Amino acid sequence: MQKTSATLLIIDDDDVVRASLAAYLEDSGFSVLQASNGLQGLQVFEQEKPDLVICDLRMPQVGGLELIRQVTERAPELPVIVLSGAGVMNDAVEALRLGASDYLIKPLEDLAVLEHSVRRALDRAWLLQENQRYREKLETANRELEASLHLLQEDQNAGRQVQMNMLPESPWEVDGFKFEHQIIPSLYLSGDFVDCFRVDERRVAFYLADVSGHGASSAFVTVLLKFMTTRLMFEFKRSGTLPEFKPSEVLGHINRGLINCKLGKHVTMVGGVIDEETGLLTYSIGGHLPLPVFFSQGQVRYLEGRGLPVGLFNEATYSDHVLELPESFSLTLFSDGILDLLPGETLKDKEAALPEIVKEVGGGLDGLRQKFGLATLGEMPDDIALLVLSRNLE
Repeated sequence: MQKTSATLLIIDDDDVVRASLAAYLEDSGFSVLQASNGLQGLQVFEQEKPDLVICDLRMPQVGGLELIRQVTERAPELPVIVLSGAGVMNDAVEALRLGASDYLIKPLEDLAVLEHSVRRALDRAWLLQENQRYREKLETANRELEASLHLLQEDQNAGRQVQMNMLPESPWEVDGFKFEHQIIPSLYLSGDFVDCFRVDERRVAFYLADVSGHGASSAFVTVLLKFMTTRLMFEFKRSGTLPEFKPSEVLGHINRGLINCKLGKHVTMVGGVIDEETGLLTYSIGGHLPLPVFFSQGQVRYLEGRGLPVGLFNEATYSDHVLELPESFSLTLFSDGILDLLPGETLKDKEAALPEIVKEVGGGLDGLRQKFGLATLGEMPDDIALLVLSRNLE
C-alpha cells in the first residue's frame, strides 16, 4: 500500500491548529480534508469516505466522543486518532474504548509524532483489510472446494454404482459350478475386477483382472474390460467363430485394445473357460501374480502358467493351459493386494504361505474372508479381489 496516497480528515474547531496540522500532513504527502466542527466532520466523512480521521474531543454541536461512536459504527475498520488537551484522561479512556486507534495530547510539540501515529494506524487498517480480503477469498475457496468435493463424491458414487452393476451375481451357480467373489478397494473405486458369464450352452467363462494404479482412472479401465469382453462375445457369435473362444485369444484381443486406447494403463489377469461336456478348464495367464490356487481332496497347488502383462507390449502372445476338473475342487484367483495380508518377509515367503492358507480353510471364500479378516480391514495400500470357482466343495 502507498501510505502517502491516503486521504485524511481533520476535525477541529481551532482554525490555527487545524491549518497547521493540515499543512504538515500535506507536506508529508497525504491528501487532507478539513472540518471545523463535529457536525460538518460527519458530513464530510459521509461524502468523501476518508482513510483516517483526526479529531479533537472538545467541539461544538457534535462532540468528539459522539463523533467517534458514529464513525466506528459506520466504518468499524476506519482508524480514528484523537487530539485533546491535558486533564481529560477519562475522555481519553472512553475514546479508546469506543475504537479510537491512538490518543495524542495537545499541543503537539513535534508533528512528526502525529505523522508516525497516522502511518502506524493506516498500516494497521491496511493489514486488517488485507486480512478481511484473505478471509473472504478463503471462504470463497472453501465453498468452491466443498462444491468440488460434493461433485467428486457424486462422480465416485456414480462410478462405484457402475462398477457394482457390472459385477456378476455372487454366489452364481451354473450346472454344479459355483462362483463367488469379493472386491475390497483401497480407494472408493477399485482397479480390480472379476466377471463370470455363460459363453454358450456348454461353456462358462471367467476372469480376474488387476489394473495398474488406483482410483478413478484404473476403475475406468475395468469398465473398458467389461465392454471389450462383451463386444468380443458379440463379434464371435456374429462371425460364427464362437467355438474358437479361447482365453489366450481373449487376452490378446484385450492387449491390442488397451494399447490402441493409449490410456497408459496395463492389466494383469487370469481368464478361463470351462467346457461342461468334457470337464476341462482352459485358462490363460497375463503376467498375473499370485497364480491361481487349486484345491482338491486335501491337496493344494498353484496352477502352472506365465505370460506378459496385458496392454504393455504389441508383440505379446498368450498360451492356453488345460486342466481336468475333478468332481470336488476349488480354484481361487487373487489380485496381488492379497500379498499385503500374508505372513513372511519376502515375496517367496508370502507365495509359499498362500496355498497353505487356502488348504487350511478348505478352499472356500467364507473361510478366506475369516482368515484374512476381510470384513474389518482398514485402509489398504492396494485393491484386493478374490474369485473362487468351486464344485461339490465340502
